[in-house]
Amino acid sequence: MGIVEEAHNVKVLGSGTRHIVLAHGFGTDQSVWKHLVPYLLDEFRVVLYDNMGAGTTNPDYFDFERYSTLEGYAHDLLAILEELRVDSCIFVGHSVSAMIGTIASISRPELFAKIIMISASPRYLNDMEYFGGFEQEDLDQLFNAMAANYKAWCSGFAPMAVGGDMESVAVQEFSRTLFNMRPDIALSVLQTIFQSDIRQILNLVSVPCHIIQSMKDLAVPVVVAEYLHQHIGGDSIVEVMSTEGHLPQLSSPDIVVPMLLKHIRLDIATRH
Repeated sequence: MGIVEEAHNVKVLGSGTRHIVLAHGFGTDQSVWKHLVPYLLDEFRVVLYDNMGAGTTNPDYFDFERYSTLEGYAHDLLAILEELRVDSCIFVGHSVSAMIGTIASISRPELFAKIIMISASPRYLNDMEYFGGFEQEDLDQLFNAMAANYKAWCSGFAPMAVGGDMESVAVQEFSRTLFNMRPDIALSVLQTIFQSDIRQILNLVSVPCHIIQSMKDLAVPVVVAEYLHQHIGGDSIVEVMSTEGHLPQLSSPDIVVPMLLKHIRLDIATRH
């Protein structure tokens, strides 16, 4: 196993000839895909990895400067694909990883046959004629609460993000991976995500994109999915699910897994 693979806990499963890469969002790790993976193993070589900063990665490897922008994560993704000698993949990115994959695809479009985005946003802050869902003061309060008492913040944030009470399995699962992050790293990662804005490069995306969004999501309003659809340079389709929460693959796998399998197999050209 190469250095990059080891640092990101890369796993390659399955027996298919084509590659599918599953990339997680903030506060989780590759375990967030546990409901989907079994359905892919016969058809694909499934690549799972952890973003640097996840609780499963070595905190000593986290470079605060490198990961102050999403480009740092995009370089990691390209390094993983290079080390695994993946020449083309279907990329499934949840939340921030959808944008990480988008950035990576602009520099190396030939590596991405398709990008499937779940709960994705190019910018979380509201702007002139753009509704991202947050004002700066909302985010400042969030960051201050994280810094003051990370454990207490996690307990409040997990059920809001997932869309359930503390007793639900999905909330407990998200709480576990959130707690596993080192507090200073978690704060830095979330600041990078929430202050990011990649709207100006969406028109450079040439890879087909499938945008999947929950009807009700604390972090991403439905209009953001439509914004992505309208501004991505290449072909795109958007589908809104009757799910609630920012981690529907964890909280509503009965709806999300069939939806993802459909989009994984769907040739976008058939929708025109």
